[in-house]
Amino acid sequence: MDFPVWLAFFAACWVIAVSPGSGAVLAMTHGLAYGVRGASATILGLEAGVAVILLVAGAGVGALLLASATAFTVVKVVGALYLIWLGWRQWIAPVGEDPAASHTAQPSSAGGSVAATVKAGPPARQRFVLGFLTNVTNPKGIVFMVAVLPQFIDPQRSLWWQLPVMLVTAVAVDVVVMHGYAWLASRAQRWLASARARQTQNRVFGGVLMAMGASLFMVKRAAT
Repeated sequence: MDFPVWLAFFAACWVIAVSPGSGAVLAMTHGLAYGVRGASATILGLEAGVAVILLVAGAGVGALLLASATAFTVVKVVGALYLIWLGWRQWIAPVGEDPAASHTAQPSSAGGSVAATVKAGPPARQRFVLGFLTNVTNPKGIVFMVAVLPQFIDPQRSLWWQLPVMLVTAVAVDVVVMHGYAWLASRAQRWLASARARQTQNRVFGGVLMAMGASLFMVKRAAT
C-alpha cells in the first residue's frame, strides 16, 4: 500500500469511527456507568469485532453475505435482535444505590482530589463479549467494509501484506475515538448523580440502542 493511499484510508477510518453508531453508544454508556477504565474492556471487544469484520470483508467472505440472501438475513436479524435486547436491558437497568460501587479519588486541577463514584459493573470478560457481539453482528459494518476496502486494496500486491496494515490502522483509530466517547461520557458523571438523571440516561441510551437495532431490519442487501 502506497503512502498516499494509506493516508486516504487513515482519513476514512476517522470518518467511520467518529460517525455515531451502536459501538459509540455502548462506549458512552459504559464510560458513563463504569468510567474510562471500566469501558476499556468493552472497547477491546468492540475492536475485536472491527478486526473480524475487516478481515471477513477483506478476504471476500463479506461479499458472500451480499450474494447470499439467507446468510445476510441471518446476520441482520441476529444483530438487530441483539441490539434491541441490549437496549432493553439498559432501559430497565436499576438506578438505586449500587452496593458494589467503589469510590475512587481522581486528581483535581488544584492538585487535590475529588471523589467519584464508579460502579463496579459486570466482569471485564462480559463487557468484552458485549462489545464484540455489538460490532460483529452489525451487518451495516460488514456492508460498509465490503464497499470501502476495495477502494484501497492494490490488486497488484499481496492482499495478506495489505490487510494487516489496514487492520492496525482501523483498530488504532477506533480505539482512540471510542475511548474519547467513553471519556466524554465519564465527565458527565457529576451532573448525572441523581437517580432521576441516571434513569433518564438509561432510557436515552437504551432507546438509541433499540432504535439502532430496529433500523437494521431495514438494511437492504446490495443488488447483484
